[in-house]
Amino acid sequence: MPPPQALAIAKQKGLDLVEISPTAVPPVCRIMDFGQYQYQEQKRAREAKKHQRVIEVKEIKFRPKVDVHDYAFKKAHIERFLADGDKVKATIFFRGREMAHPEIGRRILEKLIAELADIAVAETMPRQEGNQMHVILSQKAGRKSAPKPKPQEAAEPATTTTEE
Repeated sequence: MPPPQALAIAKQKGLDLVEISPTAVPPVCRIMDFGQYQYQEQKRAREAKKHQRVIEVKEIKFRPKVDVHDYAFKKAHIERFLADGDKVKATIFFRGREMAHPEIGRRILEKLIAELADIAVAETMPRQEGNQMHVILSQKAGRKSAPKPKPQEAAEPATTTTEE
């Protein structure tokens, strides 16, 4: 129907004439309450936002002379971060003469990738930029991440009564 006729019908019903698809030939319009339509769209957007998960990138730093215990401790942190559903950037920092031996850092990162192969996949291979070498690890596809716990509200103190 022609736009003036549709506009007259919309005004008669106390509604709005809303253009749904302006690129279509002819353009598609609908008679509706535009304010209610906007409210419903905002409501849908808020609901969708509730169910989305923000993935953080955590960084763990190593040195080329990392000790066995320090390496194991940091590897445990990486496993925990991956279990929480976050990505991890493992970085090796080189200082001074350590820059002459980047293969030491590469070995550490490749060892880390190999040991975490069952739970993680390397998004990038070890890459050197300046005085640091890094790799980004993410959770292996198909593994379910545990939802992050919500902060607990202050628990009420337990009251004890004694009977005499």
